[in-house]
Amino acid sequence: MKIPKVKDNTTYITSRFSCTQCIISNILNKSLSQLDAEGLFIFPESIKKVEDLTRDQMILQEFNGKYRTGNVMGFIGCGKERLIIQSRFCNDKEDYFLSYLLERVLNIPNIVSLDADTSSDKRLLNFLLFIFPKYLENAIRKGLYKQYIHKQYNDTNIKGKIDIPRHLIKNTPFIGNIAYSQRLFSYDNMLMELIRHTIEFVKSKSYGSIILSDIKEELKLIVNATQSYRACDRQKIIEQNKKNPIRHAYFREYSALQRLCILILKSEKHDIGSGIQNSYGILFDGAWLWEEYINILLSSHFYHPKNKSKFGAQQLFSDGKSLIYPDFISKSTDPRLIVDAKYKPIENIRGRDYLQVLAYMYRFDASQGFYIYPDSEGQVPLVLNLNKGSTYENNISARDDVNIIKLGFKIPNKSANYDDFKMQIYESELVLQNFINSQI
Repeated sequence: MKIPKVKDNTTYITSRFSCTQCIISNILNKSLSQLDAEGLFIFPESIKKVEDLTRDQMILQEFNGKYRTGNVMGFIGCGKERLIIQSRFCNDKEDYFLSYLLERVLNIPNIVSLDADTSSDKRLLNFLLFIFPKYLENAIRKGLYKQYIHKQYNDTNIKGKIDIPRHLIKNTPFIGNIAYSQRLFSYDNMLMELIRHTIEFVKSKSYGSIILSDIKEELKLIVNATQSYRACDRQKIIEQNKKNPIRHAYFREYSALQRLCILILKSEKHDIGSGIQNSYGILFDGAWLWEEYINILLSSHFYHPKNKSKFGAQQLFSDGKSLIYPDFISKSTDPRLIVDAKYKPIENIRGRDYLQVLAYMYRFDASQGFYIYPDSEGQVPLVLNLNKGSTYENNISARDDVNIIKLGFKIPNKSANYDDFKMQIYESELVLQNFINSQI
């Protein structure tokens, strides 16, 4: 069966999703924060910690009897159903734009080139593998996970509770050993073993060394802690972890890592979706990726405040309580520029978007503001001069000293391959940088 594909920020008739009813019932009209709690991997990292991700944003929303996608892209499954959400700039072959954003912002190599198999499960597995190091790093920041385990022994060095039934089985006739068990608070537990099995699985891939290259210290900690690791125990370890999910709020990073490891290891037998009624998969927020990508291009000349991390917060009023986070504030004060990165289409930049940027401009004494949005055509910059006057006095006229400019960043959509796409988008990057530099 052909896997349905849709694009972000696009409206579809409901029949387009007739073969994915399980997925739709699980994601329709649900916010990203709800879906994160239900087990979908929403990247970067967890929605609870993502800096500028809108928690109330939806993947799919019902509107006027139709379904509309949002800024989110990725892969979703439910049982044997699959749904791929591509960027709206995807051509008939591959989603080079999403691959490029992931490569530039998250250092995830172009997954298209890693394997000729274009099945959705293979793509999903590759994405999961490449985010594994980041989830592992986040979890280990809390320290290695330790829990009580029961270990069985049969020797002469008794240190625990004698297990009489097992002793009779093991030591008849008696030769000096005693069967006993101990309850230990140990690092070598089912979760750490699961992580170890996942590490070994990643290592077995041809590109495993690339994936794990930046977490060598974390790997040493896991390997040293899991001395009882045996490759043949993999299925048993998976089942133990499925039956005993980590629920404590303090270890939510380990809970996410546990879910990720199980999903990765289930892929080994090609049963990612078998028996699963809830949705699973990985999603990337296009608005966040776009903003961080623009930051890479403009960072030499602009400050980049970040909302959820409270980094670079600016005070709106003198009371010090009203904090604001413009996307970009120019380091140059004469002139001062305000830039807002918008992933949504140009026709959706309106109303509150204007009021927000104008407020930032007024706060920072900036006479120019910019919207930078992705566009397949590369539109000529649209200059919007702020009006003065009032309809009551019949004296409205355009001011020539304050304006907002909409800058369309051209996204190539007719590239022969990924390398060709990178060459073409590099030209768009130069055009943007040269234009912004000319305004400073």
